[in-house]
Amino acid sequence: MCFKRIYTLKPLLLILGMLLLGTAHAEFGVNFPEPAGELAQDIYDVHMLTMQVATFLLIIVFSIVLYSIYFHRKSRGYPADQNFHNTWFGHWSWVIVPVMVLGVDFTIAHNANNVLKTVWEVPHEKEIMDVKVTGHQWWWEFDYLDSGVKVESRALTKEQSGDLYLRDVDNRLVLPTGKKIRFLHTSGDVNHAFWVPELAFKKDAIPGYVTETWIELDREGVFRGQCAELCGTWHSRMPIVVEAVSGDKFNQWVDEQNAVKVAAAAEAASDKAWSKEELMAKGEELFNTKCAACHQINGTGLPPAFPPLKGSPIAKGPIEGHLHIVLKGKEGTAMQSWSSLNDLEIASIITYERNAWGNDTGDVIQPADVKNAR
Repeated sequence: MCFKRIYTLKPLLLILGMLLLGTAHAEFGVNFPEPAGELAQDIYDVHMLTMQVATFLLIIVFSIVLYSIYFHRKSRGYPADQNFHNTWFGHWSWVIVPVMVLGVDFTIAHNANNVLKTVWEVPHEKEIMDVKVTGHQWWWEFDYLDSGVKVESRALTKEQSGDLYLRDVDNRLVLPTGKKIRFLHTSGDVNHAFWVPELAFKKDAIPGYVTETWIELDREGVFRGQCAELCGTWHSRMPIVVEAVSGDKFNQWVDEQNAVKVAAAAEAASDKAWSKEELMAKGEELFNTKCAACHQINGTGLPPAFPPLKGSPIAKGPIEGHLHIVLKGKEGTAMQSWSSLNDLEIASIITYERNAWGNDTGDVIQPADVKNAR
């Protein structure tokens, strides 16, 4: 008698548990985030249609299963049907069920195909804004091709980001609303993938190739994504933060970025003789943002891929060799050329590397030294 009660209660407890979980589903945040553009909304609508169809089918299947478990259980004395396969349904179910499933698939596929056409057919209009997205190990580079602005975006440390650890960056990708934006994706080393759910797409960034996607943002806000392609040791430290602003705010931001770039170029081109303390302060800041991902803040590196700079023959050897490897990179390794940095930035980094972590060479590299070495 006790076993009969247990078998009777199990389906009821299962149903009760499902109802209780249903009241708390919002806390899990398992659905897509709210779209930030028409294209993202179209993808979201296809997703919701798929979930609605799947939920409807799930209810039907579970209803049949629960009914069968309850009414056809052995404790009720129900005999097993040994001839089900000889019935009409037994003969034709293997045809009827796949046909019904394919019907559902085709219903969803029609809408999905229309959305895919919109995703892949990138507009080529004169007014469209082009942003080149380059993935690096392990940071993002955003080039605004129409305005000449370049942004390097790197993950903040745990101390800097707090609750947004691995979800926040030092420089955001700022984009205007109400304007078509074309992304040109590529990579400087290995495969990466640019993915921000509110922007509607995930696109691989492949070395040697340029691929396109596009969006048109319809609301302001901050949207977070990440690299969605396993790209190496610090793959998790490649978050993406997009800040959507109005057209006027975007134009103001562009003017500010250009003003900073002009001021930095003027500072680097000056004939000022920088003191060791000034170069060390600048070099530490630059090293921690541009070099520490591979060589570590304490200079110990990640051997064997990324050798230590602490006590290394490069950092303590001839200055000419140190300048050469920073300006030209090293073929066959992850060490890329940093010639895109201005003379003052490179001079600061090298001065810092040659005097930090106990290297203590006492060397001071001036921007003029870098200029002569280029």
